[in-house]
Amino acid sequence: MLSALDRRHTVAPPGYSRWLIPPAALAIHLCIGQVYATSVYKNSLIAHFDASQTAVGVIFSIAIVMLGLSAAVAGTWVEANGPRKAMFVSACFWAAGFLVGSLGIATKQLWLLYLGYGVLGGIGLGIGYISPVSTLIKWFPDRPGLATGLAIMGFGGGAMVASPLSRQLLSFYDPGYDPSNAGSVASGNALVWLFVTLGLGYFVVMMFGVFNVRVPAADWKPAGFDPSRVAAKPMVTTANVSAANALRTRSFWLLWVVLFCNVTAGIGILEQASPMIQDFFRDGRTSAVTVAAAGGFVGLLSLFNMAGRFVWSSTSDVIGRKPIYVVYLGVGMVLYTLLALFGQTATALFVLLACVIISFYGGGFATIPAYLRDLFGTYQVGAIHGRLLTAWSAAGVAGPLIVNAFLDAQGKPGTLTAAAYRPALFTMVGVLAVGFVANLLVRPVPQRFHEPAGGRGDGTGSEPVAAERSGTR
Repeated sequence: MLSALDRRHTVAPPGYSRWLIPPAALAIHLCIGQVYATSVYKNSLIAHFDASQTAVGVIFSIAIVMLGLSAAVAGTWVEANGPRKAMFVSACFWAAGFLVGSLGIATKQLWLLYLGYGVLGGIGLGIGYISPVSTLIKWFPDRPGLATGLAIMGFGGGAMVASPLSRQLLSFYDPGYDPSNAGSVASGNALVWLFVTLGLGYFVVMMFGVFNVRVPAADWKPAGFDPSRVAAKPMVTTANVSAANALRTRSFWLLWVVLFCNVTAGIGILEQASPMIQDFFRDGRTSAVTVAAAGGFVGLLSLFNMAGRFVWSSTSDVIGRKPIYVVYLGVGMVLYTLLALFGQTATALFVLLACVIISFYGGGFATIPAYLRDLFGTYQVGAIHGRLLTAWSAAGVAGPLIVNAFLDAQGKPGTLTAAAYRPALFTMVGVLAVGFVANLLVRPVPQRFHEPAGGRGDGTGSEPVAAERSGTR
């Protein structure tokens, strides 16, 4: 039965529509995007375990670190075994993470929640995140930015589904829980059943992606697609580079810095979004922005995070990957400066600036696979992407640490004002400046790192020869 997951059994028949692949990828990314909704039940976990915010917040940090590490370690395996098997493994780890986590909640063993949702779930996150990427790029050699944007958009929007769903499930399992009251906490029993329900439910949805994903035949190419037009574009290679050789190139490490800087800056706002908008418009101990309005602001940021992944990555197909990162990082510096200096003057201005910044954050995630494809070819691009995602792990730690360190020095939560955020925001301007310079230094990969014409590289099962025949190389 498991042989049905092998790459050879996932080759699409003649006439198969490539537009069926993005929904399969979305089924995975919408599920694992739940990781952005952990704040919904964070206070309930704190009350249940009688633990500190830091102790419970570590669960999210472990998951993000494991995402990057598992994507880096398993990237080559994903390329060799194909998207169906990788998606299945991702679904198993993701569901197991919830179930082991539910056991930890039921027995009040916090370490089991670290092991379950943090480690096992994080492995599912990493493998699931990269599993559709190289497949989508092979199906859409003419529009790789649009293709990866369609899938990775789901990761950014996963919280939009998971947040209200989790609140409703908690109120269903615990009638005393009020989802409209920020101070209300759910019982331990409700948390157990929430994790069980999400684990089993997400597994079923992810199976839709598992059994609907396909890889293109060796000689397939889109109707009317002219490979020479792609090859003629600046910064787009006609060769292929293995994952091992990619690590030896300067361009890979420059892109690592670019992604790290873009994520560090964006995640700083995401992590503090709700208290930040209240603090910016605080007069004494009273904020003009209510808790409910702050929650709506977080939802709006999720919408722009999701939309940016599709809109900006699709735009990169037109203007190019390097110019779009000039926008993300260069315009981002201007927006952060405006937010620091004038964000407190009007709520509408604050919301507009923050939403555009977060759209750049999401766009950076969605565009990076296409940038890698341009520089390194389609051969093992998923494995290269996995290794690059270690920048996300590092940024997931650095971004919140930078912001929280500055805020801790300014005063206690609930008493801060816009002035308290200025040092952190100006620091993010500097971080973006480093990424801006790194992006300008990116150059095509030297020929000495290219795979030999007609070779199979390191024998992982990827087929550069077939890719060359189909025009996707």
